[in-house]
Amino acid sequence: RARERRARFVGKNGACNVAHKNIREQGRFLQDVFTTLVDLKWPHTLLIFTMSFLCSWLLFGMVWWLIAFAHGDLDHSTRLQRDPGEGAAGTPAGFVPCVTSIHSFTSAFLFSIEVQVTIGFGGRMVTEECPAAILVLIVQNIVGLVINAIMLGCIFMKTSQAHRRAETLIFSKHAVIALREGKLCFMLRVGDLRKSMIISATIRMQVVKKTASLEGEVVPLNQIDIQMENPVGGNSIFLVSPLIIYHVIDKNSPLYDISPMNLHHHEDLEIIVILEGVVETTGITTQARTSYLADEILWGQRFVPIVAEEDGRYSVDYSKFGNTVKVPTPSCTARQLEEDRSIMDTMTLSPK
Repeated sequence: RARERRARFVGKNGACNVAHKNIREQGRFLQDVFTTLVDLKWPHTLLIFTMSFLCSWLLFGMVWWLIAFAHGDLDHSTRLQRDPGEGAAGTPAGFVPCVTSIHSFTSAFLFSIEVQVTIGFGGRMVTEECPAAILVLIVQNIVGLVINAIMLGCIFMKTSQAHRRAETLIFSKHAVIALREGKLCFMLRVGDLRKSMIISATIRMQVVKKTASLEGEVVPLNQIDIQMENPVGGNSIFLVSPLIIYHVIDKNSPLYDISPMNLHHHEDLEIIVILEGVVETTGITTQARTSYLADEILWGQRFVPIVAEEDGRYSVDYSKFGNTVKVPTPSCTARQLEEDRSIMDTMTLSPK
């Protein structure tokens, strides 16, 4: 076994192992605030959710207190505490406050909460005495609706993100290389644990490795697309049951010169598999990813069958999803295998 690779580009769970540092244009994230909020972790999202409401209540509570203070409502409340018998209903004759029953900042804060969340206990209300108070009432209602729409939409998007559906799209832990139709093939198994299907599912594969150009330029993560084959042809798959997806190792393949002897010495070799499709129930596009390092590729093995017909229907045994068995496989590269066959064909066709 070769020593373990320093770091993998894509984890087995599909997470990309990339850290972004020294980003100078941080203001770009503020230009798309909604996506930034959705991308935050749950503790940060809940903190912002709580603080947005609390700050708006405090802000408008201060505004209501200033309105009451400017109109003299607080002074009147002090006089009532000294002389509760003044007026027919505890108020001086002819005096109408902007907001009834506001005696302090605490009562102004409670009224702010009642306005924004439309609780309406009935103890406090806006009168027609102050047009400014009516304007603030309208503004606070609009601000409250905007905060509700943004935060509830943000939480909805976090709970229905596409990667949640990808949790039930599984890949085999190991990939295998064996003969299929007389050719060496790189194979893996993919399956969907849910009964709801992935519509228009497509799959593609890339080889990521460190390369150097003829001019000496070093590319640490060179991504090379390689052609995938599947039972229905092309890149589209009908993922109603687990499928074995394979790549024919031919002269155009980056694996053309890899043999079982030197496979585990390719420390920089990483094969990434990407499955994309539309979730049938929600219509959201989802993507599942995984990767295989050199020591996760088994040479000379193939996957065991897991689909069987029982009682007039097909049954899938997921306990054997990643199981493999050894099969006779040449211990040479695809290039050597092709050259040997060419020599054999030439000897067969040549006259004696």
